[in-house]
Parts: sequence; C-alpha cells; structure tokens
Amino acid sequence: MLKGLVITPPVLGRISIGKVVEKAGKRLPEKDDQFTITSQVQGAEGWLPHPFDEGFRKAQGGKIRAIPIRLLFNDPDLNFRAEYALFDRRSGRPVCVGNGESCKRRTESGVQSLPCPSPEGCTLAQNGACKPYGRLNVLIGDDDPLGSFVFRTTGFNSIRTLSARLAYFQAISGNRLAYLPLELRLRGKSTRQSMGTPIYYVDLTVRSGVSVEDALTEAKRLEADRQEAGFDQVALETAARQGFSNGAFEESEEEGDSVVEEFYPEADASGDAGSALSSEMATLPSLVSKLEDQVVRLGRETSAV
Repeated sequence: MLKGLVITPPVLGRISIGKVVEKAGKRLPEKDDQFTITSQVQGAEGWLPHPFDEGFRKAQGGKIRAIPIRLLFNDPDLNFRAEYALFDRRSGRPVCVGNGESCKRRTESGVQSLPCPSPEGCTLAQNGACKPYGRLNVLIGDDDPLGSFVFRTTGFNSIRTLSARLAYFQAISGNRLAYLPLELRLRGKSTRQSMGTPIYYVDLTVRSGVSVEDALTEAKRLEADRQEAGFDQVALETAARQGFSNGAFEESEEEGDSVVEEFYPEADASGDAGSALSSEMATLPSLVSKLEDQVVRLGRETSAV
C-alpha cells in the first residue's frame, strides 16, 4: 500500500442536491430541491447522469426526493466522515482538516499536527475559507456490494442530521448498520436566516413502507445470511479503517478542483447581499464570545467590590 495515499471506498458515482452553473462568466454553485445521481464523467454541461438517475426520476414523477440505499459499514465514522476542511481555492489542494481540537495542516516543513480552534477562532479560516465538510458513502442497487456513491456536503443541517441518524440506527440495531434497508430523504425547512426561502438537507431513514421493527428483523436475517456465506464484515471494516488512516487528506488535488468549485466558491466581489450576510454571519460567533467574556469579567469585578 502506498504510504501517504488515503484509500477510500470505490466510487461509482455522485449524489448531490445542487449543481454548478455559469452566470456572468463565472461558474457558481446553485442549490436544488431534488437529488441528482451522476456518474464520474463530466461533459460540456456538467456531470453526466448515472442510469440510476433516470429510473428513480421516472418512478417519482420527475424529481428524486428519496433514494433507497444500504451502507458499507457498521461503524458510522467509516460511512460518514465529517470535519472542518480548508482547500487552496486556486490549486484545489486540501490545506488543513480538523475536528475542533486538533488538525492536520500542510506547512512549509510538511504536514503537521496542530491544535484546531474551529473556523471561528482560526486566522487561517477567515472569509468562509474553512467549513464543516462531510462525505457519505452509500450503496445503491445490488450489482456491486463494495462500489459506492458519494454524497458530499458543507451543509450544517445535513451533517448534523446524518451524524445523529447513523449513531441512533447503530444503537437500536445492535451495530448492524450495514444490514439495514435505509433511504436517503430530502427534507426542506425555512429559517430566519433563509428569509423564508426553503433550504434543503439530507436525512437518513428506514425505507418507505418499512417499519423500524421490520427493518431490524431484515438486518438480523441479512447478517446471518452473509456470515453463512463467509462475508467477513469485521475484516472489511478493519481494511477500510487502515485505508482511511494511510494519509492525511482524503481528497486528492484532482478531486479537490471539483470540491472547491461546488462547495468553496470565491466570495462574490460585487458585494451582493448574500455574500455580505455570509461574511457577517461568519464573524458573529466570535463577537458573541467576546461579549460573553466581558459579562463574566464585569461580574467578577462587581463581586470583588
């Protein structure tokens, strides 16, 4: 195994809830209200649809709002990796990844392990350069039990919801995540920050028409069938864990270009309201922290008097 190269699950295609479009000579990300399943091949108009996309679209009346899936692993952290990530927007190279406590960062002297104060407290992460970034690998169909489709997101709602669901399903199934019949489902919500406009995020549920009890029963049956056939799930997860730990950064420079274009676009130089709001929101947590510190300090001074 080549050292320094992260070995990730084989990818057959991509799942997204947005796309990159050209506006005023710039390629910019645009959110959508449906899933799109693409191959790994790009054409002049973007990523080419995967055959699964057409089938699900016809079955759901034109818009894909749910995708039946299974997971590769019982360990939630192998299925879904989420961290704070910063990319070089010019080269697409990953520069720094961290979890809020520690990070791995490219420096002039090589990759170093350093403290990670999270984006709000990091000078390197200003202007939205560093974001929460998650990758979920899932199985679609039964043709390839080890070939996955990857869903990438920098959306807080998707990251929080997927993390919670994976932990909960692992708990109630007795560590049988890889055997559960599950479904990616698109959900919408409105917030004060979205000005009433719906924002969409990804949830993970048992498949439509299947109760939790039936899903757990199926998981036990499938586990027994695989064990009888000689499928070693524990060994698979050990191999995957070793592959992920074989290098510092999961994304290569080749993949980084498309990741940066879709999830880490340059701030709009025209200073439109959306960009101004994003910049203002990015500084809000640090301002709140400063105010809280002042309140605590004043309280101590008052008590001393």
